[in-house]
Amino acid sequence: MLPINPKTLVLLGALLTRPLSPVGGQDAPPLPWEVQRYDGWFNNLKYHQRGAAGSRLRRLVQANYADGVYQALEEPLLPNPRLLSNAVANGSAGLASVHNRTVLGVFFGYHVLSDLVNVETPGCPAEFLNIYMRLAQEHPHWGDEELFQHARKRVIATYQNIALYQWLPSFLQKTPPEYSGYHPFMDPSISPEFVVAAEQFLSTMVPPGVYMRNSNCHFREFPKEGSNSSPALRVCNSYWIRENPNLKTAQDVDQLLLGMASQISELEDRIVVEDLRDYWPGPERFSRTDYVASSIQRGRDMGLPSYSQALLALGLEPPKNWSALNPKVESQVLEATAALYNQDLSKLELLLGGLLESHGDPGPLFSNIILDQFVRLRDGDRYWFENTRNGLFSKEEIAEIRNTTLRDVLVAVSNVDPSALQPNVFFWQEGAPCPQPQQLTTEGLPECVPVTVIDYFEGSGAGYGITLVAVCCFPLVSLIVAGVVAKFRNRERKMLLKKGKESLKKQTASDGVPAMEWPGPKEKSYPVTLQLLPDRSLQVLDKWSTVIRTIQLRPPQQVNLILSNNCGCRTLLLKIPKEYDLVLMFNSEEDRGGFVRLLQDLCICGTPGLHIAEMGEKELLRKAVTKQQRAGILEIFFRQLFAQVLDINQADAGTLPLDSSQQVREALTCELSRAEFADSLGLKPKDMFVESMFSLADKDGNGYISFREFLDILVVFMKGSPEDKSHLMFTMYDLDGNGFLSKDEFFTMMRSFIEISNNCLSKAQLTEVVESMFQESGFQDKEELTWEDFHFMLRDYDRDLRFTKLCVKGGAGGTGDIFKQSSACRVSFITRTPGNSSCPPEMALSDMETPELGSAGLKRRFGKKIMGPSPRLYTEALQEKIQRGFLAQKFKQYKRFVENYRRHIVCVTIFSAICIGLFADRAYYYGFASPPTDIEETTYVGIILSRGTAASVSFMFSYILLTMCRNLITFLRETFLNRYIPFDAAVDFHRWIAMAAVVLAVLHSLGHAVNVYIFSVSPLSLMACVFPNVFVNDGSKLPPKYYWWFFETVPGMTGVLLLLVLAIMYVFASHHFRRHSFRGFWLTHHLYVVLYALLIIHGSYALIQLPSFHIYFLVPAIIYLGDKLVSLSRKKVEISVVKAELLPSGVTHLQFQRPKTFEYKSGQWVRIACLSLGTNEYHPFTLTSAPHEDTLSLHIRAVGPWTTRLREIYSPPVGGSCARYPKLYLDGPFGEGHQEWHKFEVSVLVGGGIGVTPFASILKDLVFKSSMGSQMLCKKIYFIWVTRTQRQFEWLADIIREVEENDRQDLVSVHIYITQLAEKFDLRTTMLYICERHFQKVLNRSLFTGLRSVTHFGRPPFELFFNSLQEVHPQVRKIGVFSCGPPGMTKNVEKSCQLINRQDRAHFVHHYENF
Repeated sequence: MLPINPKTLVLLGALLTRPLSPVGGQDAPPLPWEVQRYDGWFNNLKYHQRGAAGSRLRRLVQANYADGVYQALEEPLLPNPRLLSNAVANGSAGLASVHNRTVLGVFFGYHVLSDLVNVETPGCPAEFLNIYMRLAQEHPHWGDEELFQHARKRVIATYQNIALYQWLPSFLQKTPPEYSGYHPFMDPSISPEFVVAAEQFLSTMVPPGVYMRNSNCHFREFPKEGSNSSPALRVCNSYWIRENPNLKTAQDVDQLLLGMASQISELEDRIVVEDLRDYWPGPERFSRTDYVASSIQRGRDMGLPSYSQALLALGLEPPKNWSALNPKVESQVLEATAALYNQDLSKLELLLGGLLESHGDPGPLFSNIILDQFVRLRDGDRYWFENTRNGLFSKEEIAEIRNTTLRDVLVAVSNVDPSALQPNVFFWQEGAPCPQPQQLTTEGLPECVPVTVIDYFEGSGAGYGITLVAVCCFPLVSLIVAGVVAKFRNRERKMLLKKGKESLKKQTASDGVPAMEWPGPKEKSYPVTLQLLPDRSLQVLDKWSTVIRTIQLRPPQQVNLILSNNCGCRTLLLKIPKEYDLVLMFNSEEDRGGFVRLLQDLCICGTPGLHIAEMGEKELLRKAVTKQQRAGILEIFFRQLFAQVLDINQADAGTLPLDSSQQVREALTCELSRAEFADSLGLKPKDMFVESMFSLADKDGNGYISFREFLDILVVFMKGSPEDKSHLMFTMYDLDGNGFLSKDEFFTMMRSFIEISNNCLSKAQLTEVVESMFQESGFQDKEELTWEDFHFMLRDYDRDLRFTKLCVKGGAGGTGDIFKQSSACRVSFITRTPGNSSCPPEMALSDMETPELGSAGLKRRFGKKIMGPSPRLYTEALQEKIQRGFLAQKFKQYKRFVENYRRHIVCVTIFSAICIGLFADRAYYYGFASPPTDIEETTYVGIILSRGTAASVSFMFSYILLTMCRNLITFLRETFLNRYIPFDAAVDFHRWIAMAAVVLAVLHSLGHAVNVYIFSVSPLSLMACVFPNVFVNDGSKLPPKYYWWFFETVPGMTGVLLLLVLAIMYVFASHHFRRHSFRGFWLTHHLYVVLYALLIIHGSYALIQLPSFHIYFLVPAIIYLGDKLVSLSRKKVEISVVKAELLPSGVTHLQFQRPKTFEYKSGQWVRIACLSLGTNEYHPFTLTSAPHEDTLSLHIRAVGPWTTRLREIYSPPVGGSCARYPKLYLDGPFGEGHQEWHKFEVSVLVGGGIGVTPFASILKDLVFKSSMGSQMLCKKIYFIWVTRTQRQFEWLADIIREVEENDRQDLVSVHIYITQLAEKFDLRTTMLYICERHFQKVLNRSLFTGLRSVTHFGRPPFELFFNSLQEVHPQVRKIGVFSCGPPGMTKNVEKSCQLINRQDRAHFVHHYENF
């Protein structure tokens, strides 16, 4: 079968530019023959694809690859193709054809052979018009379809006849065998040997130029550079010229045809002219290449056999040596070729062997291959024009077609004079018209245009880089926007605070003198306000009107004033003895003078007056004793102080400067002011405790404490006995010095301790404590106490007084760290065996704080009879702690970790394995499985990275939706799946998937960045091959620029938008911005709708592969949509608020109606919205009501704009009118780990701050179920409440009090930790601790909270507590720990659980929630 191509008959003379469309054939009678398809399909009724366009090649000889399958043979196995081309095909042009074959026959044959391989879009040749018009005249009754099909089959038959029976015999000098009919089992497919080797023999016959003449035998000349003209068109300069200046009219085409009919081709040998060998149109960026070398490489790519293998396969005799190839080939050519092949004739390639064996005619190998191909094409074509069984032509029509020649066609379709053409246009014989002037050589022809290298990326580097940088800046821009949004969201609250401070500042500034204080060298001055008070003191206030220093100007204080007399006279130095100096800088000399006058007026009465001097500003600043210098002196003061008190070496007291002797003397002679003494204790100068302690220490009454005075009082606290300490406190608060401590003075003492502990008790509570302590000690009738009475009152607390110290902060050097009291054993509430204690024996806790396991107090708290730890159990516990090897310990820890988190590990492993598998599948396919477009040959790394990550990201972004199906998770956690899937970790899993997906998205973008660069530097021909549905090779070679890929394609533009959306969503979802701008997080996270829309559009363009995102997305999207519909059905119901109460610490208590169908469990949470706030955003809060209650309640702390405004709208109305509260929208309930408290026999609840809300519901639910006699697995609950002060969440105290009253079975043990108070063994806390234990002992309730629960000071030691739980409950193998609060607290609980879980004892399962 010989397909028709427009290029073939263009060279013959004309081409129909507009194909005729059959418009009138719909009603025409059916044709009497089967119409042939244009692409060759269904030619063979059994094997439909045989011979069709795009069908596989048919090998005549077995393939020859380096690996036997795919890898082409390359150097060093075979020589370089260019070197072979130089050795074999190099030679001079100008040798004529042996048989006088014409150039017209060469070009016709070239297009016939190439058309068999390159089947392009079909067209109608010019011959069609003549046949069409003739048939229309002969058969006027035919319609358009009949005329079109009759003309079409006649054109095809004519082309088949000319190619097979006229051109082929002229080329091979052989006549094809007689046609014997159609052979249905004959395979007409093209062979690669014909495509790459035999077809290329025609290149040896191509001349360096082409003549043009007219019918009068006038050969045309062409201008060239210089004065001379060219006799012919140069072949190398005429490639792919769309508008050739020499072929503008039909007459020019006629002259070209006549010229080629008269011109004799090059000799049929091995030589190829330089126009083809050196100046053939090059691929990609190079304008020129070697046609022969390219053909050699193409043969290797297609796995062609060697020359000898092909001869043997076709039944021909291979040559025995190089000289036997062809005696007409020069010996030096054979020697050069043999040298390249290392004298191995078996490696000689098919193309080169065929060229070397040919001379005058194609050699035996080429002749057999070409003849075989054409015979198979003819005999395997069911539509061959000579096949009478197909009904196409009658015998008379066949004979007529056989008599048609190419000369007849040319004469019919052009204006050529018939007498100007010889009968057989494939040969020029003597007597033929218009012989050529001479056999063309390169002499006299124009020079070939040299090779040029095209840089497709020229001028695009900067723009490409800027584009990538701009895309990389998306997160930065989103970060800036998020910062601005967070700032504006908090602006209202900050502005209110700022207004209050500014008003106070203005009021203070109106009463004071503004100035700048200079703190010392290398430090920045700061604004201060100076106030002169009537009590002859000078106060220094900062910009927020906070007093930072008070200077006494009363006698006998001597004050020296030094003024600067240069540099604007603005500086003032106030030298105060025994304190650091005050250096002030004013705006002008007038301002300074005004302040000096005020100072003189204040000091003129009853004082020695001011001593005023003047000096230069530099000298003044150098003379000043700055705060930095004073801090250094105080540091040495405290180092020496502790060195003497604790009898430690000087080296242990810290490193001193080089001139230490002088500085030590200076430090020992310095005295502390009241402010410095208070600062060393971490207190305020006006505190009653500071006043009492300072008055006691200041023995000489000069208003300062010397080194010896401080040492005397510190020795008592550091080394004194309990009697010494109690006597010291007695003396401190014996205000009238009469040797007795009255009840009022005792009250003042207690009040001073309460004052420095943030006023944790009211005056009434304190009065009750004092009366109770007097009555308990039997002193209720006494109004004054002696020291013996006072010590007797503290008789039960000798051990506490023994460890009581006076905690001193020390100087700026941080000496307190050297002597800091160990606090490893601050508080515990379950006794541990002394041998297992982590504290030294002398630091063990008192019996009162750590009751024995058999004591009544502990029995009450644990609800059961507790015996001492069994020695056997205790011994077994110690076995776990025997020394083992490092590897054994690590292995045991790893084993415990796997046991504790096996559900998490399995889920993460399965999900990761799926993602890795998807990545590997796509990467392998595009990297090694050879997709149809061979895109991996263009961009290997980029396509593997982009396609692999695309599959993984599609899966991740699809199934991440399941982690947000809150209703589904709440339902599934109650099923058996909860034993295998950690539903509590859904949010953490959501974050993990999101972070992994964004990393893969970045890698996906990097892969596409590589792809865009490679596509931007690849020629258009390659792009048309890789993307046949997008690009058409128009011959321009210019590929689209980088910006086309980024911004003018659907995948590119959606990809850029996806990166922008991801940057916005991820930045606003970070912990910092989520806390500062929840509304920003809420709104930006709703961009997930845009995200998924862009993901669908991104892959729908099918640029590289068919869309596949929907395969992953469909199932999760349906599930998520169903879950959202459930939530939306609830969000439409308005809920009435029945009670709103504003509680201390910014807590708002809301009580609202419970929907009829609302069922929940204690520990679950809901989401609420209030449209009265002007927004529909939903916020999550934990329910504080119990499931048995008729209403729902929430306790919401105002920490952000939304909760602050919520507190405002639920404020009680002014004037006592009836309140009408705004309605709420409710969504939920949703489950979390806290609701599983009842699944453990022992549960520990840890709440910090507002994080106690879920446990309020749990505690009430537990007590209710126990009172109703419900069967529960949970037998004991330990509730740990961590709060800064007991007044922070007083509403919880009410709930705990209710729990204590209803807890008949002693199920709940509550422990409250007040973290704002100092350490237990600090003097400031010891008395409060004594009062607390006394109150607990006498009234069975806490002094601070009024509860029976134990109150502790400081932070809870979770690890010690969990260890003690294992000893108290040795039979329990799994203990649930539920924490909610600040991240720092939950991290400490998690760390403690992990440390305890390394042991082979009870396993602590931790569920936590941060706020």
